[in-house]
Amino acid sequence: MQRRGALFGVPGGSGGRKMAAGDVGELLVPHMPTIRVPRSGDRVYKNECAFSYDSPNSEGGLYVCMNTFLAFGREHVERHFRKTGQSVYMHLKRHVREVTIACDAVLSSKSPYRKQDPDTWENELPVSKYANNLTQLDNGVRIPPSGWKCARCDLRENLWLNLTDGSVLCGKWFFDSSGGNGHALEHYRDMGYPLAVKLGTITPDGADVYSFQEEEPVLDPHLAKHLAHFGIDMLHMHGTENGLRDNDMKPRVSEWEVIQETGTKLKPMYGPGYTGLKNLGNSCYLSSVMQAIFSIPEFQRAYVGNLPRIFDYSPLDPTQDFNTQMTKLGHGLLSGQYSKPPVKSELIEQVMKEEHKPQQNGISPRMFKAFVSKSHPEFSSNRQQDAQEFFLHLVNLVERNRIGSENPSDVFRFLVEERIQCCQTRKVRYTERVDYLMQLPVAMEAATNKDELIAYELTRREAEANRRPLPELVRAKIPFSACLQAFSEPENVDDFWSSALQAKSAGVKTSRFASFPEYLVVQIKKFTFGLDWVPKKFDVSIDMPDLLDINHLRARGLQPGEEELPDISPPIVIPDDSKDRLMNQLIDPSDIDESSVMQLAEMGFPLEACRKAVYFTGNMGAEVAFNWIIVHMEEPDFAEPLTMPGYGGAASAGASVFGATGLDNQPPEEIVAIITSMGFHRNQAIQALRATNNNLERALDWIFSHPEFEEDSDFVIEMENNANANIISEAKPEGPRVKDGSGMYELFAFISHMGTSTMSGHYVCHIKKEGRWVIYNDHRVCASERPPKDLGYMYFYHRVPR
Repeated sequence: MQRRGALFGVPGGSGGRKMAAGDVGELLVPHMPTIRVPRSGDRVYKNECAFSYDSPNSEGGLYVCMNTFLAFGREHVERHFRKTGQSVYMHLKRHVREVTIACDAVLSSKSPYRKQDPDTWENELPVSKYANNLTQLDNGVRIPPSGWKCARCDLRENLWLNLTDGSVLCGKWFFDSSGGNGHALEHYRDMGYPLAVKLGTITPDGADVYSFQEEEPVLDPHLAKHLAHFGIDMLHMHGTENGLRDNDMKPRVSEWEVIQETGTKLKPMYGPGYTGLKNLGNSCYLSSVMQAIFSIPEFQRAYVGNLPRIFDYSPLDPTQDFNTQMTKLGHGLLSGQYSKPPVKSELIEQVMKEEHKPQQNGISPRMFKAFVSKSHPEFSSNRQQDAQEFFLHLVNLVERNRIGSENPSDVFRFLVEERIQCCQTRKVRYTERVDYLMQLPVAMEAATNKDELIAYELTRREAEANRRPLPELVRAKIPFSACLQAFSEPENVDDFWSSALQAKSAGVKTSRFASFPEYLVVQIKKFTFGLDWVPKKFDVSIDMPDLLDINHLRARGLQPGEEELPDISPPIVIPDDSKDRLMNQLIDPSDIDESSVMQLAEMGFPLEACRKAVYFTGNMGAEVAFNWIIVHMEEPDFAEPLTMPGYGGAASAGASVFGATGLDNQPPEEIVAIITSMGFHRNQAIQALRATNNNLERALDWIFSHPEFEEDSDFVIEMENNANANIISEAKPEGPRVKDGSGMYELFAFISHMGTSTMSGHYVCHIKKEGRWVIYNDHRVCASERPPKDLGYMYFYHRVPR
């Protein structure tokens, strides 16, 4: 790779001509004070532009600022120079020499000692010296086919079976980059039993075996015999794709094949709107959601349509700005700049490597993921996540960081009318709330192939009991009409506060659409918890319609003959011994009862949601906190980290006590007044507070890092008008922003999930473009031949005229 200096703002400095070393030295002298040497903790960007997906492989290469260590493509480096005055950049450019392609192909070829499966990337492991004479205790231990957990801490992932005594214990991060408490290693130190196999990796071809004594992964030539000692038959253990392993291959492989359209010759697609996203390691949930989001015109206009203005007004570090990174991602997906058919040299390279299929590289969302997931305990990890939860997280970020009057997430926003009727007085209460997606229950009782399902279940249980191969999958077939009917059916409410009785009473709740959104997102509630609180997934096929009519679900309001309940709020009752403790909780979040938090987390709820539940219920125990979770789990910020004013967080946390989501993020007037009293404009204060989630200290930092904010008069006027509009709306409330219309919709995208739970598996997205379906499977974008619309998890509909 070629590296050379580049100077901007200096005659001849960026013209590309070669200069003698003395000339370069003379030009650098006045700029030497600005050149820094990276220190520990400095973020150095040398692989990707902050505004685009240009890299050292791009035609213009990459320019790294020698002061900020931010990198820029040729199109954007001068923007950074104009904004900062930094003149010295290191130019990185990688050149491909066609004459060396054959040699490179030889050097990068796989070892003949590796498995020949092109998707297998195993190291050449040594045979453990303990394998031939391994002692195995005759203690009667038999390992079940599922439901494993650590014997010491109840963890259900990263579990290792000790091949001497059959203990199932958790590993530590250095075994396979996943979490654990190190109980498998502790057991070895206590007992000296050297070999363990990772549960979930066992296939007829082998498994992941680790030697504690040799401190490395090893091969066990007698693994089948060692596993049989504990009742595990390797020949009946199977693996699924993407490294996810289990002993029920047929159900999941079938799902993987159908959703990914395996076995069908798929034609790669190139050009604007057909750019894939590289998988960063369980980032497919993010990729699928973002592909669907940027197929919506409102998001395209809000970000890509405003690209020059957003980039020009980005902060000095654009990698830490939401709107900049959204615009960068949108432009990368839609421009076609990173989705071009292979050129001659690339085709030669593929032929040399015997890769005859055109290779699609896609773009890497690493910078985007790092920003949108920072401070979020789930999305910042490398674990698989729920695409629905990420969708709501993204909506929350869009709401918080909207520019001017544009808020593209309004297209998803709708009002839900909830009607509750008191079972004793027969009186009713009507309330409205904001929502962003329709959650459709799975009506398993309406399956059209019940007899087939019963026969399959009996055969499956018998096969498991006798350690025989499992029968071929039978998937439940559910009519969409039955799921829609289940959505509209009344729901019993046991602890409804009846203001007429001034006491809790039983009630019946029904929900209807008080407004229909422009874009309707439908989530199929496939995921649930078993009796042991282990997440599981309904394996169902639902005949989702291309045209969806939900006009019959329109809310009707108070009906003739109905009597409303009095508008009297229930009293707030706090046990005497908890009042002081609750007040302390609202002052210092550090005293949260972690034991209650862990009890809730073990049920499968997000850790941050559990912390908020314990916090807002005043440490009154897991049972009370569980009730808080049930009430708030549908809110978009349910899994957001707990933040409080004065602790570096949002000023809206107090509102969360009363169920408010805080998505509008209108800054409190008292904080706006503090900033304006310092001499800043009102629109500056509002934008700064919105960009920092209403944190005063961070808002001031934001203002000082955006000195150019006032230069664009149109931008200032738009922001001022938007601020004035918000003031008017506060003085004269007009209700939440909704785009009501007809309830007739057409399907244009859906996201599908493969695997047994949202914590594992893989997501792909299908989008209808230019009259045909296209499959987006990470970096691969192809014309779809058989879109599996019946197996989707999230469906995206757009409104059509009735």
